[in-house]
Amino acid sequence: MKATMIKSSFKFLAMAAFVGLSFQSCSNDDDSVSLNAPVISNFEFGEGSTHSTDPVAYKGSDIHLEAEINAEATVKSISLSIHSHDLTPGEGEVEWDYEMVYTDSKYLVINPEFHEHVDVPSNIPAGEYHVELVVTDELGNSTEIDGHIDIMDPIAISDVSIDETVARGSDFHAEFMINAVHGIHNIAIDVHAHGLTPGDGEVEWDFEEIFDGDKYHGKTEVEFHEHIDVPATAPAGEYHIEFTVEDEEGNTTSYDAHIDVTE
Repeated sequence: MKATMIKSSFKFLAMAAFVGLSFQSCSNDDDSVSLNAPVISNFEFGEGSTHSTDPVAYKGSDIHLEAEINAEATVKSISLSIHSHDLTPGEGEVEWDYEMVYTDSKYLVINPEFHEHVDVPSNIPAGEYHVELVVTDELGNSTEIDGHIDIMDPIAISDVSIDETVARGSDFHAEFMINAVHGIHNIAIDVHAHGLTPGDGEVEWDFEEIFDGDKYHGKTEVEFHEHIDVPATAPAGEYHIEFTVEDEEGNTTSYDAHIDVTE
């Protein structure tokens, strides 16, 4: 009788343990299934050197990107892509399509904070680019967030007004607006002719000057306004004018024009 009771007790304990393990297993399964996909918030990006939150960056500089990630399961990877739509590269430019998968240990945790800087090539088309961030956890859940950023030239020349003709022995005026996010280093002017043969009493004219004084140096926005003297001995004809603006980072941009020198 006693042996029967002991066997019954063992059976009861075994069944209880089995049921307990089953409940625990089901509970663990339920926990893993019920974990939510990562949540991405406060996604911001902009000019890298200032950590700007305005969605603007500059060729030859970098983009600063940040995001807060709320992940109930450990993050497996973070993918970033930056690409354009319908931007045609100009002369000397190439298409830019950036993709990177981050698997750094600092990100393979629960609730990481994403913070990266991406270099922007200087030879890509300016315009609007699409930014996409995808977070995937170890359970295969993924979440994406996207936005757009304007990538601009670090130097912009606008509102150009240059005389089209000038009588030799007088001067011509040139003016335009310059926006240089890194500040102006200098402005160079080159005036020269092609195929003009000096006549009697004439002297070949090739004008070069660099403006780097306080009027322009270091300014991020300024109006260039100068008058260029044309010698009375310059041969009449068409002359090519090239304005080149260099910023403090070594970036340059040029503007070409033509002017007719008359007698």
